[in-house]
Amino acid sequence: MDEFYGRRGFLPATDPLPRFPDGSPYAILDEIGRELPLRLEDPEFRAWGEGLSIPRWDQPLGATTLPELQLYYLRLGFLASGYINQVGFERSHRLPANIAEPLIDACRTLERPPILSYDGYALYNWYRQDPNGPIALGNIDTIQNFVSLYDEHWFVLVHVEIEAMAAGIINAVLQYDDGTLPIDDALVTITEIVQDQGAVLRRIPEHMSPDLYFKTFRPYIRFFDKVLYEGKSPRCVSYRGETGAQSSVIPLLVAFFKIPHEPNALTRHVDDLRQYMPCPHRSLLERVESMPTIKEHADPVVFDSALEAIADFRSIHYGWAKQYIHDRVDDPRGTGGTPYMSWLRQLIDETLAFRAVSG
Repeated sequence: MDEFYGRRGFLPATDPLPRFPDGSPYAILDEIGRELPLRLEDPEFRAWGEGLSIPRWDQPLGATTLPELQLYYLRLGFLASGYINQVGFERSHRLPANIAEPLIDACRTLERPPILSYDGYALYNWYRQDPNGPIALGNIDTIQNFVSLYDEHWFVLVHVEIEAMAAGIINAVLQYDDGTLPIDDALVTITEIVQDQGAVLRRIPEHMSPDLYFKTFRPYIRFFDKVLYEGKSPRCVSYRGETGAQSSVIPLLVAFFKIPHEPNALTRHVDDLRQYMPCPHRSLLERVESMPTIKEHADPVVFDSALEAIADFRSIHYGWAKQYIHDRVDDPRGTGGTPYMSWLRQLIDETLAFRAVSG
């Protein structure tokens, strides 16, 4: 497991499966996925969705079938979110049984809630154009989208490159834990990588219009509010929408540095988001949380440089959240259902307050 994380970070152990094998009973989902962006523009989309015959997942879970299950969940998750949040129409509070039942079954196998989350939207949603090239912008593209605009591709792919870069962070943390890397060396490595990740995050505006993001594809990754999953439950349920806060990268850094965040509704929300992360990611976060504190063992200047890099990364994210969302809507809730601006500001301030020298 450690060697895998050092190579791939929180991305899958092998490149995601872009399509089901020839002859697979699940190949119909690839066809549905290809049609989805155009179908979502059709007023009859929901009627079309209710008429689909979706094969149920019936394979034993293992190393060879996991990529197929991840693709199955990705395709169904996009279909379900499209159905509930179709742009231009009232949000639906029911998910028909032909979509709800297979989605719930697949997500139960993955031990996660039955809604498209960050893992399906980003971690499993890319392929390399040159299989021997890097997992980086310019050599990756998405498998599935809600809209026929490159802006959505770019939004996802920026996250994918940042996740790929996180392999070096995880490697430094684990090498420190097993005693093969001194703490200051680990911190220098982490600082450099987080700074590089910030440089990638700054590239968001290159191919993503704030207006198009806000109006065309952001609505599809919103939370589900009191939705009835027909055929599975007699009561309505609510789930968090896709959000970068479901990434395990920043939580890993918080756990390693032991950054204290004041317990409140927002930090409880962060804890709640863990159930939307893949099980192995949760396990790694628990392992890092159990590591002893590093602050008193590190050079204060080196420690503070790393914290400042994390705060700077958060600040870039804060700026994009303001420009792309906050300045365009009165609703203070993000796609995950939280008052994101006050939350992000709090996390930046508390990160900087933990500095050894200037906190």
